[in-house]
Amino acid sequence: MTGTLDRVAAPDTPPTTLPERLVHLLARWRYAFLALTVLVTIGLGAVGLGVFGKLSGGGWTPAGSESARADALLREHFRSGSPDLVLLVAAPGSVDDPSAAAAGRRLTERLRADPRVRHLDSYWPLGDPALVSRDRGTALISLRLLGGEREAARTAEDIRRATATGAPPLTASAAGRAVAKRDLEKQSQHDLVRAELIAAPLVLLILVRVFGNLLSALLALSVGGVAVVGTLALLHALTEFTQVSVFAVNLTTALGFGLAIDYGLFIITRHREELAAGRDVREALLVSVRTAGRTVFFSALTVTLSMAALLVFPLYFLRSLAYAGMSVAALAGLTAVLVLPVCLLVAGRRVEGRRGRSPSAGGCQDRVGEGSGEGPNRVGDLGGPGPGNASGRGAGGVFHRTARAVMRRPVVTVVLVVPVLLCLASPFQRVEFGLSDDRALGASSPVHRATDVMREDFGLRSTALADIVLPGLTGPSSNALADYARRISLTAHVLRVETSTGSYRAGAQQAPPTPSSARFSAPGGSRLSIVTDAEPYSAQGGALVRALRAVPAPVPALVGGDAAALVDTRATVGERLWQAAAIIVLVIFTLLFLFTGSILVPVKAVLLNLLSLTATFGAIVHVFQDGNLRWLVGDFLVTGTTDTLLPVLMFCIAFGVSMDYEMFLLSRIMEEHRRTGDTTSAVAYGLERTGRLFTAAALVLAIAMAAMATSPLTPLKLLGVGLTLAVVLDATLVRMLLVPAIMKMAGRANWWCPKPLRRVHARFGFSEAEPVKAA
Repeated sequence: MTGTLDRVAAPDTPPTTLPERLVHLLARWRYAFLALTVLVTIGLGAVGLGVFGKLSGGGWTPAGSESARADALLREHFRSGSPDLVLLVAAPGSVDDPSAAAAGRRLTERLRADPRVRHLDSYWPLGDPALVSRDRGTALISLRLLGGEREAARTAEDIRRATATGAPPLTASAAGRAVAKRDLEKQSQHDLVRAELIAAPLVLLILVRVFGNLLSALLALSVGGVAVVGTLALLHALTEFTQVSVFAVNLTTALGFGLAIDYGLFIITRHREELAAGRDVREALLVSVRTAGRTVFFSALTVTLSMAALLVFPLYFLRSLAYAGMSVAALAGLTAVLVLPVCLLVAGRRVEGRRGRSPSAGGCQDRVGEGSGEGPNRVGDLGGPGPGNASGRGAGGVFHRTARAVMRRPVVTVVLVVPVLLCLASPFQRVEFGLSDDRALGASSPVHRATDVMREDFGLRSTALADIVLPGLTGPSSNALADYARRISLTAHVLRVETSTGSYRAGAQQAPPTPSSARFSAPGGSRLSIVTDAEPYSAQGGALVRALRAVPAPVPALVGGDAAALVDTRATVGERLWQAAAIIVLVIFTLLFLFTGSILVPVKAVLLNLLSLTATFGAIVHVFQDGNLRWLVGDFLVTGTTDTLLPVLMFCIAFGVSMDYEMFLLSRIMEEHRRTGDTTSAVAYGLERTGRLFTAAALVLAIAMAAMATSPLTPLKLLGVGLTLAVVLDATLVRMLLVPAIMKMAGRANWWCPKPLRRVHARFGFSEAEPVKAA
C-alpha cells in the first residue's frame, strides 16, 4: 500500500536533485546505515568516557599576558607566586606547644621528602609570623607542586587525602588553586549526572505530550544522544593537544540535547504534516529534507559559526567551550539530516500521532493539505480571507490568535514590550566584572571554608596582593632596586613592599632584610612582594595594578597577582570582544540574507537579539552580583562582581540559539509569502505552524539549562539561569510579540533588497524548495 517501505525502496522516477539523491541513497541502504550509526556511536561513547579524567579547571586568564608571565617567572626562578596547595594545620591549643610543634616538624619533613613537591614553606621550624594565625591556633604549610595543571591537581588530592587526619594532635584542611580545581572537576561531573537525571524524564514527557507518540519522542532524543556522544569523543581527542575546561562537558550535554531536539522536532513535525497531507513515507521525507532539513542545516551552521567567535579569545576556558559548542551543533545538524531520515524511513507511519495529530497544529482541526502548498486550508488575512485562503482557517489556534491580535495593533505591542526589556536590562549599567575564585565552589565546599579561615584569621599577612618581577635586575643593581621599591611604597593602598634589600613602608624608615629575603633574588632577576589593603577583584585593586605599572622601573617590570590577572583578562576580553561581536553579527546577517533575500529581516533579527540579550545580562547582574532572588535560583555566594567571561559565553550561545527559532519561523513565513504574496497572512501562518514547535523546543532547552542551574558551582548556576532566561525571553516576547509586530509595521519593506544584492542572492542564496505535490 502507499507509504510502505516497498514504496520507499522503489521510487517512481530517478533522483535528480541533491535531496532526492540523498533520500534515495538513505532508503536503499537504510538498515546498513542505521547499523553503522549504532556501531560508531557505541565506539565513540567508549572513547568519550575517557574525557572526564583529562579536563582542567582553569583557563580563565590569558596565557601570554603580563600577569601570566610574571607568575611563570615566580614559579620557575623564585619558588614563589600563588601556591598550588595550602594546608591549614590546626592545633588543640597553640601551634607552639611542644607536642604540636614536634608533630608540625614531622609533617613538614614528610611533605618535603615527597618527590612531587617543588617547594615548601612551613611555619615549622622557622616560625615565620606570616604563616601563623592571629590566635596562634593554626599554621600554614604552603606547597608548590611539580607538573602541569592536571598533575598538580592529582598530587594535591593525594596530599589532602593523606593529611586529612594530620599528625596527631594536629588536624589539617586544604586550600589553594590545585585542590580548588580538583573539587571543581569532581563537582562538575556530579552536577552533570544530576542534571541529566532531572532533565531527561521531563524532556521525554514534554516530547511525548507534543508528539502524542513515544516513538517520535525517542527519535528526537536519539539525535541528541548521537551528537553528545560524538562531541565527548572529540573533546577527549582535543585533550591530547590543548587544555579543555571541565565546563565543556556540561555545555555539551545541555546545548547538545537542546539543539538536537530542536532539529528533531522541526524535521519530524514537517514529516508528520506531509504524511497527514496524503503523501507516502518517501514523498513526505523528501519534502521534509527539502524544507525543514535545509533549514536545520543552516541553523546548525549559524550556531556553529556563532560559537566559533569564541576562538578569538586567547583563553582556553572560552576556546574549549567553543570547540564543544561548535562540535555539538555541527553533529546535531548532521545527525538530524542524515541519521534521523533513516530512522523515519524505517519507522514508516508509526511516527504519526493520535488521529494524525501534528505538533505544530496549534489546535487547528482541519489538517488536509497542511504544509504542502495544496488545498484550501491556509491562514487567511487578519481582516478576512486572503487570496486563495479559506476564511477562518486556523482561527482556533492560540498562536494564530496571538499573531492576529499583535498585528492588529503592532505599535502598541512594541511600545509595551520594549520598555519591559529595557527595564530588565537597566541593572547591567552597574556591572562590576571579576573572576571566579574559591567562592565559585559554594558555601559548603571544604576548600572555600579553609580559604575563608585564611582570609579571616591570617588577613593580609598570608599572601601578597601583587608581585613585581624585574628580569635581569640582580645584586649589583641593589641601589636601583631600593629606589624602585621606595617609589612603589608611596603608591596608594600599598602597605608594605618587601625585597631582597629590605622592607619599605610609606613614611617609614627602611627595615633591614629578613632571613626569608633570599627568596626575593635569583640569578634571573629580582622580585618585589606588595602587601596592600585593596581587595584583588575590586575597582581599587584594578587601579592599584595600573598605578604599579605606571611607576618607572629600572628594567621592564612584570606585575602579577590576582588583581593583575583580572586587569589583563578584562583588557584581553575588551580588545577581542568587538571582533567576536563583529563575527557573529556578520555571520547572522549574511546567512539570514542568503536565506531570505532581505536586508530588513537580518537587521531586525540582530537588533532584537541584542535587546533580549541585554535584558538577560541585566537580570544576571540583579541576581548574581546584587544577590537578589536567591530563594528562586538556589543559594550561592555573593561576591559583588560578575564573572568577566560568562556574559561573553552567553552572548555567543544565545545569539546562535535564537537564530534557530528565527529560521524556523522565517522558513514557514517565506513559504506562505511565496504562495500568496501577502506578508500579514504569511506571518500569521508562520507563527501558527511553528509557534507550538519553537515553544516546545525552547521549553526543552530551558529545562536542560535550568537543570544545569541546580549546580552549587556559581559559574554553572549563572550560565544555566542566564541561558534559561534568554531562551524564554526569545521564545515569548521576541518571537511571539515583537517579530509579528515589526514585520506587520514593515509590510512590503520586509522583502526589500537593492538590485546589486538581489543579483548576489539570486546566485548564492538559498531557501526552502517548493514542496512537491502530494500523490
